[in-house]
Amino acid sequence: MIVREEIKLVTGNSNRKLAEKIAHYVDVKLTDCTVTRFSDGEVFVQINENIRGADLFIVQPTNPPAENLMELLMLIEASRRASAMRITAVIPYYGYARADRKDRPRVSITAKLVANLLTTAGADRIITMDLHASQIQGFFDLPHDHLYSSVIFNNYLSEMNLDNLTIVSPDVGSIKLARATASKLNADLAIVDKRRPEPNVSKVMNLIGDVEGRNIIIRDDMIDTGGSICSAAEFLKERGALDIYAACTHGVLSGKALKRIEESPIKKMIISDSIDQSQRNLSDKFEILSCSELIGEAIKRIFDEESVSSLFEDQPQFL
Repeated sequence: MIVREEIKLVTGNSNRKLAEKIAHYVDVKLTDCTVTRFSDGEVFVQINENIRGADLFIVQPTNPPAENLMELLMLIEASRRASAMRITAVIPYYGYARADRKDRPRVSITAKLVANLLTTAGADRIITMDLHASQIQGFFDLPHDHLYSSVIFNNYLSEMNLDNLTIVSPDVGSIKLARATASKLNADLAIVDKRRPEPNVSKVMNLIGDVEGRNIIIRDDMIDTGGSICSAAEFLKERGALDIYAACTHGVLSGKALKRIEESPIKKMIISDSIDQSQRNLSDKFEILSCSELIGEAIKRIFDEESVSSLFEDQPQFL
């Protein structure tokens, strides 16, 4: 039997800070590699260390720009050609996940396309966290470990010790996540009914549940332009809510998101470091929780051929 000799961690330019934290937790050094651009913008990748026979983990979120996805594909392909024993793509934020179905004529199911690209490039295993739609796991014909940020967020939210707490789902798609959070925190649950006339545009229609005189935590898997959550917060405030907090795993924060959040009734925006925020000037309204230990523990267990699902034994079955 062939035995993998060691863990190797590689990263591109998408979120090097997170990769460094994961490497520290796993107690290894990041493998030296070159990920640069030619003058015309093409990506160049070279791994500068011997990885033959290694259990290789490539940490690379695929948030915009699209070059982040290209870097991941090229790192996988280069690792395969360098004879790594097993290649695991660690994707804390899986981009293009919102294109997970054909909900209108002549549209691309891009989440499936990305899964095919990762498989063709040579990945042997996938690690993701809080996919926008859980069914994306079925797009892969590879072993897939789906991590839940609830392990991180629930501990933080419980330490806030909020009285009269209601967890709010900002739309129907986040009901399971909000319900699981409410169960863990022994809080009530409410749901905002909204409609999307077009991408990145939402309109609040109704509220299911009572929020008057209640402290609120809006729980979602991601925040992009901030339109949905900020309009939901304003709607909840009009309905008599007290302090309003938001906990969103992936902080995409595109367009006018920062301006909207600053001007909204949201008291604190809690996100993870699945996407690098170092180039943004975030105010004190933001709290960033690190997912490095969660991902690092999953990597250690995969390397040792131990159960990853046991990380979530305390999680409600709703997830």
